[in-house]
Amino acid sequence: MRIVKTTLPSNSILNISHKKYDYVDSFQGELNDIDNKFNSVDIGKAFFSSGPKWIERLFALRNKIVSLFGLKTSGNISDQKKQFENFKCEPDQQLGLFKVFAKTENEIILGEDDKHLNFRVSLFLEEKEKKSTTKELTISTTVEFNNWFGRFYFLPVRPFHKRIVPSMLKEIIKELEKKD
Repeated sequence: MRIVKTTLPSNSILNISHKKYDYVDSFQGELNDIDNKFNSVDIGKAFFSSGPKWIERLFALRNKIVSLFGLKTSGNISDQKKQFENFKCEPDQQLGLFKVFAKTENEIILGEDDKHLNFRVSLFLEEKEKKSTTKELTISTTVEFNNWFGRFYFLPVRPFHKRIVPSMLKEIIKELEKKD
């Protein structure tokens, strides 16, 4: 499966706002949707249920470190599993560190605002061609730094982020294609 670096989709909610971000990246992969049944809720749920174990361990380490600085953490895993059972991908719902900010039929915006930075993750599903069973799934991340600590915090995060997101995208696509 090929994942490519791309640009923030022009019709993404994150792009329509014409906001200037301190950091933006986007990665895209192809998803086979034979029955044309996947929507933003499916993509959002797969985002939370398909991550590789090494990413879970990295987030656990991140939570331990940032809690020392009073930053938000994703909470404990058992609470997240309970939250996931009731998760409908509706605006203002929270799952771990991620709050749902917006949802359309083909896009969900997740993220969080903290004292050091604000981030958003767009999971954007788009038909490759009309009447095609292949769709493009793009994960985009935007970051706004609120202070110098946000910039400092993101320095070591950035290289990990560029490895984590393509891996997550592959796993999301694999999980969804198993259901098709």
